[in-house]
Amino acid sequence: MAYRLSLILIALWAGALWSTGMSAYVLFDSLQDKQLAGSLAGKLFNVVTYIGFASAFYLLIHRLVQFGTSALKQSFFWAVFVMLLLVLAGHFGIQPILEGLKSQAFPADVMQSVFADRFRNWHGVASLAYVFECVLAVVMVLKAR
Repeated sequence: MAYRLSLILIALWAGALWSTGMSAYVLFDSLQDKQLAGSLAGKLFNVVTYIGFASAFYLLIHRLVQFGTSALKQSFFWAVFVMLLLVLAGHFGIQPILEGLKSQAFPADVMQSVFADRFRNWHGVASLAYVFECVLAVVMVLKAR
């Protein structure tokens, strides 16, 4: 049962990462109001963050219980561990910076403020981290056995 739950969580987390990335692209491409697109995408990314927290903790603990310290020699374990670090860095590091820049620019749109360059740079860091997490999700899926 624990193994099946781990497969479900792998599918849920990887699928959520990939579908949210595509959904964010569609939102920004389709909506005229980029603030609304960003707000909706942010809510989706927030859900994926919590899926990532829960999935990573379960998957890491499950691997350690199942394989003991030999789990530390598995690429699956390290892919999930780095994914968790990226989720933590995004949620507790990058997101607060982005939110701070938005609140400093308020009531103006951050992209129309003096903070636009800093926001763009940090958003780029967040995007790169997310893409790296999506690539690691491929490793996680392929090494799930």
